[in-house]
Amino acid sequence: MKSNKDNVYDCTSNNFDGMIAVMSPEYSWVCKWQRISRFYKGVYAISVLGRLSAGVIKEMKSRGIVYRSRDTSQE
Repeated sequence: MKSNKDNVYDCTSNNFDGMIAVMSPEYSWVCKWQRISRFYKGVYAISVLGRLSAGVIKEMKSRGIVYRSRDTSQE
């Protein structure tokens, strides 16, 4: 995503609730609860309004990445 602005716009949202700041994801109970204990250090949204496009989800699946939507707009 670093070199592709279109991917940044397609895969991020400015409409979210709550944040989790992660320093040691492998040791954090919050990361385990949120199922992000294998992610990198950083700041993550707890819930997001919106979904990724089918093409992005398909690309993630082809790379072995499991997509778990955090979209709360349907709840």
